[in-house]
Amino acid sequence: MILQKLYLYYQRLNQNSESKIAPPGYSTEKIHFAIVINKEGEVVRVMDLRETDGKKKYPKSLVVPQIFQKRTSGKKANFLWDNSKYVLGIDKEKSQDALECFEIFKLYHAEMGKNCVDEGYKALLLFLEKWKPENIENLDYKEEIPESNIVFKLEIDANIFLHERSALKQLLMEIRSQNEAATVSQCLVSGEDEPIPNIHPSIKGVKGAQSSGAAIVSFNIDSFNSYNKKQNFNAPIGETAAFSYTTALNHLLDKNSRQKIQIGDATTVFWAERQSPIEDFFGMALDPESTSESDNKEIFDFLNAARDGKKTEKIDPEIGFYILGLAPNVSRIAVRFWYASTVGEIESALGQHYSDMRIDRNSPEKESEYPGIWRLLKETAVLGKSDNINPNLSGAFVRSILTGDYYPYELLSVTLERIKADRDVNYYRASLIKGYLSRKYRKRNLRLEVNMSLNTELKDPGYLLGRLFAVIEKVQEEANSNATIKDRYFSSASATPRAVFPQLMRLSQYHFAKLEGGRKTNMEKLVQEIVNDVDTFPAHLDMEEQGMFVLGYYQQRKDLFTSKKENLKGE
Repeated sequence: MILQKLYLYYQRLNQNSESKIAPPGYSTEKIHFAIVINKEGEVVRVMDLRETDGKKKYPKSLVVPQIFQKRTSGKKANFLWDNSKYVLGIDKEKSQDALECFEIFKLYHAEMGKNCVDEGYKALLLFLEKWKPENIENLDYKEEIPESNIVFKLEIDANIFLHERSALKQLLMEIRSQNEAATVSQCLVSGEDEPIPNIHPSIKGVKGAQSSGAAIVSFNIDSFNSYNKKQNFNAPIGETAAFSYTTALNHLLDKNSRQKIQIGDATTVFWAERQSPIEDFFGMALDPESTSESDNKEIFDFLNAARDGKKTEKIDPEIGFYILGLAPNVSRIAVRFWYASTVGEIESALGQHYSDMRIDRNSPEKESEYPGIWRLLKETAVLGKSDNINPNLSGAFVRSILTGDYYPYELLSVTLERIKADRDVNYYRASLIKGYLSRKYRKRNLRLEVNMSLNTELKDPGYLLGRLFAVIEKVQEEANSNATIKDRYFSSASATPRAVFPQLMRLSQYHFAKLEGGRKTNMEKLVQEIVNDVDTFPAHLDMEEQGMFVLGYYQQRKDLFTSKKENLKGE
C-alpha cells in the first residue's frame, strides 16, 4: 500500500508544472558545478551552482538524466553528468581509478552518441577527446571540484544545461528504450505488464542512512530468493512504478521539503491524495517552532479550531492523508511507522492531542500553547538531549497522537523518572502527565477532572498530596529557608507518602511560626482545607497516582504564584 500511494502521489505531482518533480527518465541530484564549453569543446569557464546558507555552501538540486542502475559494484557512467572522477578523471587522491572512470565516461558517450548530430553533443565529445586531468590546474575552483557532481553547459545556451537540449532529451529516450529490462511481468503496484528492474533507484535524505542512498525494496543474499528469482524480481515492481515511488519519496525527503519532520530516529514524511492546505503546515502543527501566535497565525488558527472541535474552512476532510516514518537500517531503510487516514481524522486527532495536553503555562511568553512532539520528547531524555530520546517511545508516541489511542505507558514512567532525577516539575512535563492521564481515563469512561488550572474540588489522594506538598514548600520558602523540601523529599513524598508527610507536617510548624498576620492565617487555612480531604497518608502511590501527585503539585504551585492569590498576604 505504501508504494502504491507514493506511486499515485508522483502521478499527481507530475501533472503539476509547478511541482518541479523529475519526469520519467530523470532524477533530482545534488550538483555542485557546471563546465561551460564552446563548440570546439574548449572550457570557457566553471559555473559554481552551489547555494549559500549562512557561511555554508550546498549543492544545487537539479533534474538530470536518471541513474540507470546503482553503482553497487563495477563502474558505470551517467549520461551527460557525473562526479569529477567520471567527468574529469579527478579525485582528491589523483588515483588511477579516477582515470579509469574518465575513460568509461568518454567511451560511453562516444558509443551512445555516435549518430547524434546535435552541436551540443558534438562539443561534449570534442571536450572529452581534448581533456587531460592535469588541465584541472587551469580551472577555477580547482580545489573544490574533486568529489563534486558536474553537469555541462554549451556557451551559446544562455538558460539551459546540455542535458536540457531537446535533441539530447530525445537521445535519452532512445537510450532508455535500448536498456529496458528484459524480464517482463505484472507490476504489483500498477497491475500492468512491463519490464521489471532488478534494482530500484536509491532513497536519499533519511537521517542516519547512507549518504549515497539506501533501499526500501531490496534482496541481496541468496536466502531471500524464491523460485530462483533474484534481487527485486522476488517482488516484481515495474520500471514505471519503481521510478515513480522512489522519485516521489526523494521529493518528500528533499532538504528543503516542508513535508518532512524528524521524530526520534524516524525521518517522517506526509502527503495528501489531492492538494490540501494541510500539506503545507502539518509538520509545523506537530512541531511548532515558535511559541508566538503572531509568528504562525495560520497554524495557530488551525490548531485552535481543531482543539475546540471545529472544522477548518477550505479544508476538505474527506481527502486521504498519509504519514510515513523511515529509519536507517544498515544499507536499507526500515519503515518505523505508516499511517493512512483522512485529513478530517488527522485534524480531529491533533485537536484531541492538544486538548489532552492542555494545562496552564508558567511563562506564556516562552512556553508554547501547542508544545511540539520533539519538545515534549526531550523532557523524557537524560540531560534533555535529543540523542537520548528512546526511538521506540517516539514512534509509539506519534502513533498514539495520530490514531487517538492510549499514550504509551513509558511516556508516564520515564517522565516521572526525569522529574525525580532532575527535581524539575516544568510545564512540558506536567503537560505530558496530564495528557497521559486525561486520555487514559477518558477512553475508559472514567471521570477524572484534571483541568487546565487548579481544581480544588478534585479529591484524588495523589492530587491532594501534591497540592499539600506545594503549599508546605511555599511556606518554607516564605520563611526564608535556605533549601526547600523539594530537593530532599519530593521523590519519596510522591512514592511513599506515609513515610514522609508526618515529618513534613511537623517541620512545617517551624516555618508557619515565622509567618505573620493574615498571610499565616490564610496559608494555615489552605493546608487545613487540603488535609480535611485526606483520610490517611497512603503507604505507596502507583505510577498513575504519582502522576496525579505531580499535577497537584504543579497546579497548586502555579496557583500560589498567580496574582489572584495576592490577597493571601493579607495586605
